Amino acid sequence: MIAPVAHWSLTIRDGPRVQRTSFDTLAAALQALRARLDELAPSAHREPVEVLSHRYDAALQVAVRAEVAGPGGRHGGVDLRGDGSTEAYTGRWRRSLVTLEPGEDAIDGLRRALSAGGEARPRGE
Repeated sequence: MIAPVAHWSLTIRDGPRVQRTSFDTLAAALQALRARLDELAPSAHREPVEVLSHRYDAALQVAVRAEVAGPGGRHGGVDLRGDGSTEAYTGRWRRSLVTLEPGEDAIDGLRRALSAGGEARPRGE
């Protein structure tokens, strides 16, 4: 009997454009995630927006969302914000921010969180 191959999917959402790719390992998926965010970062700049008397600064706007999903229901991703900053999270429906350790960037923090078993999913999710 052949053992099943671990499958990781990467979904990049850049405005209305969605790109989905599959990888055999988490490392390969995160390497592609990093390359794609580096590619999209120059065009991610957003101006502040006012909607119904609420002001949303660039740091509050998600310009690009990159999501990774893998075996055991592990989910997480990185948001590239309109000011160029990045933020890692785990979870699919209920997102929890990844607290970065010294010297980590968002992708390194996501790697650590997903490698350690990732999100603690609430029941029914």
